[in-house]
Amino acid sequence: MFIFYIIIFILGLIIGSFLNAIIYRLKIKKSFLKGRSFCPFCKHFLNWQDLIPVLSFFILKGKCRYCQKKISWQYPLVELITGILFVLIFRHLDFRFDLTFGFWILDFFYYLLVSSFLIIIFVYDLRHFIIPDKIIYPAIFIVLLFRIWDLFGNWELGIGILKPVLNPLASAIVASAFFLVIVLVSRGKAMGVGDIKLAFFMGLFLGFPDILVALFFAFLIGGIIGIGLILAKRKTLKSEVPFGPFLVTGTFIALFWGKIIVSWYLNLIL
Repeated sequence: MFIFYIIIFILGLIIGSFLNAIIYRLKIKKSFLKGRSFCPFCKHFLNWQDLIPVLSFFILKGKCRYCQKKISWQYPLVELITGILFVLIFRHLDFRFDLTFGFWILDFFYYLLVSSFLIIIFVYDLRHFIIPDKIIYPAIFIVLLFRIWDLFGNWELGIGILKPVLNPLASAIVASAFFLVIVLVSRGKAMGVGDIKLAFFMGLFLGFPDILVALFFAFLIGGIIGIGLILAKRKTLKSEVPFGPFLVTGTFIALFWGKIIVSWYLNLIL
């Protein structure tokens, strides 16, 4: 089983490198489906030895081989985090090689794809204070397709046939409505429209009650970091802080540990 973890981790590193390219090319409005990778400073095309995930960064001592400009730590960090998340997803889905293997593979690649969208949103919003429509709309569409697949895959459930769709759809509507109220009340100062779309995506992806776990930890972590930045005099109460990264973090917490957290909380209060 250990060899599977190594393979999945390496896959994550490679995909993470690709996600970095998408994040950069989204900003400069250049297609990420064609064209060779290049240095963002000197525009020199990169060779294969410059593109080895994580390793190239340290071999080159964090500098471009051609112009010696510093390479952002974003690149190795995104690659490493993607690798770790892919391994966590592999563990989360409980790998099994039996008659259900085909469905497991579909689920596995679905979660890898959704995680990739979330990573892009995290980094792009953190760097540019916006959640790109070119990412969030396809992400919503893919999750919706998966929910419809669930619907047809559970046709034998009779009266419960709509549960795989109604639960996440209701969660998406309520979560996005909650953020819409915040946007309207604050006149866009506390939250942005992108957060409304991301909340809809989160509800559709997680469903109830995991969406509550995600939102709770998003606000908790966001509050702690926000207070820390103010105390460190890095930000003020009027400073703009992107909330997308906290929502993405909350989503991953709910995905991997949501059921455990909900179970623990219910046992605590009952």
